[in-house]
Formats: sequence, C-alpha cells, structure tokens
Amino acid sequence: MTAQKTARRYGVTMLALLLSACGSGVHYRPVSDTPVRVGRPYAVRGTTYVPAADPAYDRLGYASWYGPESGSQTANGERFRPDGISGAHTTLPLPSYVEVTALETGRVIVVRVNDRGPFTRNGRLIDLSRGAAQLLGIRQSGVAPVRLRVVEPSAADRARLRAGQAAAPRPAVSPQMLAQLRTQLAQAGAGSPVSLP
Repeated sequence: MTAQKTARRYGVTMLALLLSACGSGVHYRPVSDTPVRVGRPYAVRGTTYVPAADPAYDRLGYASWYGPESGSQTANGERFRPDGISGAHTTLPLPSYVEVTALETGRVIVVRVNDRGPFTRNGRLIDLSRGAAQLLGIRQSGVAPVRLRVVEPSAADRARLRAGQAAAPRPAVSPQMLAQLRTQLAQAGAGSPVSLP
C-alpha cells in the first residue's frame, strides 16, 4: 500500500511538472536558418523601423549587450540564450550573420542576429548577448564602438553559432585600420552611425 501511494504521488508530481511546462504558453521556434524573415515595418517609442535585406550593410556605431532575459522568446521565435553568440538588430532579416569588430581592441567575431533592438537613438547598432559581449571583450564597458557588417559565414560557422558556440576565430584588425575607423566615427559626432562604402 505504501509503494502504491508513493507511485501515485510520483505520477501526480510528474504530471503537474509536465502540465506547468506546457502551460507557459510559449512555443519556441527551433533554431534554424530557414525561413529567413524580413518582417513588416514596426514602430517603437515613436520611431518606425523598416526591416530589409541589405547584403552590403557596413556601418560604424556602438554595441551594447543584454543578458538577464534568459529563456525569453527572441523576435524570430527562438529561445534567447544569454551565453550564446547572438544579437539584436532593428532592421536586418532574422536570422542574419554579422561581423562585429571592437574598435578599441581590434577583436573580430561573427554574431547570429535573431532578435530586434536596440531601440535607442544614440548610435547603437546592435545589442549583443552576454556571451557575444564577453567574446568581443566589451562586457565590462557595457557600450563600445564597433564596426558592423553583414557576412556569409561558412556552413560550419553557421552550425556553431546556431548551437550557441563561437564561430572560428577571425584575425584582429590592424592598429592603422582601427585608428582610421575610430576617426571616421568621431567625425560623425556622438550618436550618429556611419555608413561605410
């Protein structure tokens, strides 16, 4: 009789756990590169954003990072992983792949964009996951000047990024190139992104 009660309690507990997991109402999309979603125009805080494919996207501006939203749903329906190598952009298709260069250190990483943001008007181009910010070396500063450009990484790098891991290392940018990029950003003035030819 005691064994039956224990088994019944165990069964009721497991059923309750399963129902609570199903009852959250959030259904995450599997992590995939297809379909690519461009999306419709949308407005946030009085600013309208028009998503569009832009294979020549190459800009200077600022990156910030976010991370406490673990388990939240990204704009393309995936589960947000703070320690993954991902990011948020206002208009690039979801997902997209971008190369992010830290203008202070020359470090270069590839990031998978699967979310929308940042919704600020101070020259921020991308919000990075905590893992991406750590890899790029900007986690301590919080906000850092960057170059952001759309890239087409290898199938192996795409698979790594979909799994939340870093893509293969990229060579750092030369000090001369960094100085030139920092000068271009400074000449544009605070809060103004710069498009590169």
